[in-house]
Amino acid sequence: MQNTYSQLYVQIVFAVKGRECFINESFREELQKYIAGIIDNNKQKLFAIYCMPDHVHILVSMKPALAISDFVRDIKASSSSFIKEKKWVNSLFSWQEGFGAFTYHKSQANNVVDYILNQPENHRKKTFKEEYINFLKEYQIEYDEKYLFEFYD
Repeated sequence: MQNTYSQLYVQIVFAVKGRECFINESFREELQKYIAGIIDNNKQKLFAIYCMPDHVHILVSMKPALAISDFVRDIKASSSSFIKEKKWVNSLFSWQEGFGAFTYHKSQANNVVDYILNQPENHRKKTFKEEYINFLKEYQIEYDEKYLFEFYD
């Protein structure tokens, strides 16, 4: 669209259904590359991605013509099919419904990239539930616990 200028940095977070630890280190990088391809095919710019065993963090710069919900739906549907096609998971694999989307200023992008790429270290100190609820509180997002991801402590 002509005369449209934007700079939208969005961290997207979504989880494996049932919070199962299905994303194995043996195929994590291949899955990340596949998701990167989905992002590229949608003409968005990837800055960082890290697939933990039970959830995913992505930082992208998005163009305003694409709705975040459509974008995440495409990432989740395509990557779920890819995981099933590769037979990486013996049982039925799917992503949980919903996602988190948190925006940043360009000056924060490098810190967010570092945060995402250091997910294993971050989760030695904090659970995914603690991390996710901290995001919601930091961004002052009202939420109902019954609609959050399935968290198992």
